[in-house]
Amino acid sequence: MTTAYILLNTEIGAKNQVLKELRDIEGIEEAYDLWGVYDILANVKAENTEKLKHIITNRIEKIGQINSKLTMIITEQTTSQKQQLTFEPRPIIDQ
Repeated sequence: MTTAYILLNTEIGAKNQVLKELRDIEGIEEAYDLWGVYDILANVKAENTEKLKHIITNRIEKIGQINSKLTMIITEQTTSQKQQLTFEPRPIIDQ
């Protein structure tokens, strides 16, 4: 399974519409409404890199009203019992 996190900047007033459209895209595991430099953080999972690329270029980019994006593909995941998070982020959407 290939995972990526994508930060999105939307046009002014378009954040809720973009979040709504992300909800309908297969592979979007979660999407978060942000305050700060970016408007949305999306967690995307696909069977392989080619399918991930398809989701990003043919689905997310076709939504429109997105001014810019920053894609970060996870190359390795490690977890440690010593470094567990003490909070749970609350997703705006999930599947």
